[in-house]
Amino acid sequence: MKGKLITLEGIDGSGKSTICSRLRARPELGDFLFTREPTTDWIGEAVERAIHSDTDNLAELFLFTADHAEHIAKVIRPALESGRNVISDRYSDSRYAYQGMTLCDKFEDPMEWIQNIHRDWTIVPNLTILFDIEPEIAVYRCGKRSEQTKFEKIEFLEGVCANYLRLAEQEPERFIIVNTDRAIEKIEADVIKIITSLF
Repeated sequence: MKGKLITLEGIDGSGKSTICSRLRARPELGDFLFTREPTTDWIGEAVERAIHSDTDNLAELFLFTADHAEHIAKVIRPALESGRNVISDRYSDSRYAYQGMTLCDKFEDPMEWIQNIHRDWTIVPNLTILFDIEPEIAVYRCGKRSEQTKFEKIEFLEGVCANYLRLAEQEPERFIIVNTDRAIEKIEADVIKIITSLF
């Protein structure tokens, strides 16, 4: 691949999407393609419907995975092969961390099981910035939204945080952890420094 893939990960309310929006307004970063998961195409819309309904957890995982596969085929891979750098707000690690929790009653090690599903076909990011925050603070932030999802509960997010940290331990050369219980301007400055250091 000629281009580089950077992913932004973290629990709901960590400030990840806010920072992604601010990065879009930074042309000095270079020619980045900004994208996200779930995507905005029809599979991504199906994922959003599943999130806000009583969908079976295994069915939900495979909707997320189908959306990821389409995202790679239609957006990520073509951009990287053309030499463009990509920043994705959520990517495969979100699946490992979140669905690793929703499926904890079905498998002995659900996160490893999900990772194995993705092995050999997903594109591993060059850099993943993990937005780290206490679940209590994240849930307080989410509480300001008009509608909360099943993923925005403290107990659930504690497990997701643990999964994210486990992923970071597995691949310390790929993950950089950023504390996001700070002023947004300081977080943005740190993220920009991390991204530019990759180049």
